[in-house]
Amino acid sequence: MKLNAWLACCLGMAMVGVAWADAPNMQLVKKEGELNADMTNPGSSEYPSWFKNSFLDFRDDVKDASAHKKRLVLFFYQDGCPYCKKLLEINLAQKNISDLLRSRFDVITVNLWGDREVTDIDGAHLIEKQFADKMKVMYTPTILFFDEQAKVVLRVNGYYEPHKFLAALNFVADKQEAKSSFRDYFAKLNPAPPTGTLHAQPFLAPPPHALARVKKPGAKPLLVVFEQQQCPACDELHSDVFTRKETLEQLARFDVVQLDMWSKTPVTTPDGRSISASAWAKELDVKYAPSMLFFAADGKEVIRTEGYLKSFHNQSVMDYVASVAYKTEPSFQRFIEWRAEKLREKGVKINIME
Repeated sequence: MKLNAWLACCLGMAMVGVAWADAPNMQLVKKEGELNADMTNPGSSEYPSWFKNSFLDFRDDVKDASAHKKRLVLFFYQDGCPYCKKLLEINLAQKNISDLLRSRFDVITVNLWGDREVTDIDGAHLIEKQFADKMKVMYTPTILFFDEQAKVVLRVNGYYEPHKFLAALNFVADKQEAKSSFRDYFAKLNPAPPTGTLHAQPFLAPPPHALARVKKPGAKPLLVVFEQQQCPACDELHSDVFTRKETLEQLARFDVVQLDMWSKTPVTTPDGRSISASAWAKELDVKYAPSMLFFAADGKEVIRTEGYLKSFHNQSVMDYVASVAYKTEPSFQRFIEWRAEKLREKGVKINIME
């Protein structure tokens, strides 16, 4: 990718606030669009396989989406755009965001500088960069949401943090544009932003993370919690699930390690290899934060949870691994039913929604 294209992305994002008409919102958008201190060209990004493979006739795409009770989303990107990478890696690593996009939208990528031929909503034949110019796309990411009449009902200029991006998806999926502007909708919703930090816990093993199990007879099973800094579900995991007495009793049966799924933190894997946390997460195909991966005492992965689960389910997975029940009961669902019944027999009240 040309350097000037990448600079256009960075400079364009610095102008995010200018694109908004209301002065009170300018500072907020600019803050959300700021880069991390390490503002380096990230290169090209991999897009999810569930993004739609389109013939780029957007009239047909609107009809097809509508026929499946979905709405069309055009995602304008460019290689080397750090904010596009952030959207893909941070936002789409939230399982609720990814699931909502997959179930309620057809997402199509459009290259800001691309030469593929498209047929736009008006039936005009253009190449991508001409279409981007026609739609007044000035920086990336720009995301256009279309209704069933092929009208743009929401335009997201620049990067939204996960809590605001999720609000935008719900706004369009629930067809709220007929009732209010997104600005008013978001103001009333007022969702809590993520803390933007990894949470410290007394049960988390400190670095260096030497997780090798091959030469540790009698070692505890291992729980590796992959998280990221912008992660409301991670916040809830620590503020709720990890504070409960029943959870702490289960966690005591494990060696527990917390890893930032995007970090370069050095790790020695359970099978004795040296690797970075991000490379190991990619190798393990960790897609969501938080993901909890459970390894047996011999270093082999037993089971994993992806995204946020309520306390009883988390405690049950921990018990399933720590008690080695998986060796005699391969179905976790049957184990969790058996466990719930045993606890009820002891007078324990079970609420799977807590």
